[in-house]
This record gives sequence, structure tokens and C-alpha cells, in this order.
Amino acid sequence: MKKKVVKRKKEFDAFIAMLEKDSSWLISPASTKYHLNKEGGLLEHSVGVAEALLRFRDALAPQISEESCVIVGLLHDVGKIGMPGKPRYLKNDNRWEIEKRNMTYKINPDEVYMGLAARSLYLIAKYIPLSDSEAQAILYHDGQYVESNREAAHHEMPLTLLVHFADLWTAHIIEEGRVIEEDTDYYDKKA
Repeated sequence: MKKKVVKRKKEFDAFIAMLEKDSSWLISPASTKYHLNKEGGLLEHSVGVAEALLRFRDALAPQISEESCVIVGLLHDVGKIGMPGKPRYLKNDNRWEIEKRNMTYKINPDEVYMGLAARSLYLIAKYIPLSDSEAQAILYHDGQYVESNREAAHHEMPLTLLVHFADLWTAHIIEEGRVIEEDTDYYDKKA
């Protein structure tokens, strides 16, 4: 997948090297208690989103570059690492929260608060120049599920819509292992 980043390879490789060496990217969970709340969950989720985004691109918007899809898909949630040297997620030692709420991780109380998408954009932009469409896709990848994203409603670029759907598809269908079946009731009722 990394081979698809060609024009900004030097910047991309430098950012990935920093993430692997100086941050919790390789071991961070994707969430505290929801999808992939396990060590390495963030990386697993990010790779899944990038793969889904590339498939959606092929089917719906082949004019979007594969490089953009890899950068946006792989890094859309990188803000979940916190900051280099200051991880966002810490192992939870509260047995009740672990047993009753499945909260295997907790948020680092020492982190400087910043929305996750804004933190992702902030971290990426320090290393990799982004197009306007890529910046919008990273900032609004959660779509209209986030109240503050409503300002972009009906103004989303195709890449923003694709990464949003790839993120949802990966988290709710692939990671949850849902079986995809045809809704036969609909056809039975029509007959």
C-alpha cells in the first residue's frame, strides 16, 4: 500500500518513520471501549479503511489518485495517537470499567484537548503537504455524526464522502464481522 504514495514519498516516509519510532501508532487501540479497543487496533483499523477506500475509489471515483486514498485512509485517525511522546490512550487499571463497560483503555488526562480529526490534520500537515480535498476529507471523515461537521454538510468533496463511508464500512461491517445478506423480505413482499 505504501508503494502507491509516489509524489510525496519522501514526506510520507518521514511521517511514517516518526509514527513508528516516536509515537504509540503501532500499539494504540482504535477506541477506549468500542471497535478494536485492543493493542494495535488503530493500525488495523487504519489499514482497513485505506483498503476499503481504494476499493470504493475504483468503483465510484477512479479520478481520485490512489496516493490521496492511501494518505487519507491510512492517516485519517492518526490523531488518536495523542502527540509524539504523549500517548492519548493508556491502559485502564479500573477493574469495574474494564468488566462492566469494556473500557480496556482510558484517555490520558495530561493530553492537550483537541478534536481527533483536527489533531490528525495538525499532525499530518506538519509532514505532508495536503490538497484542499485531502484536508477536508481528514477533518470531516466522521461525516454528519459529529455536530461540528454540520458546517460542511452538502459541501463535501467526493474524497470526503468516500473516506467517511470507508470508515463506517470498516468499523461496522468488517471489524464487527457482520454477515452481509440480501434483504429477501423486500422481494418476498413484492411477489
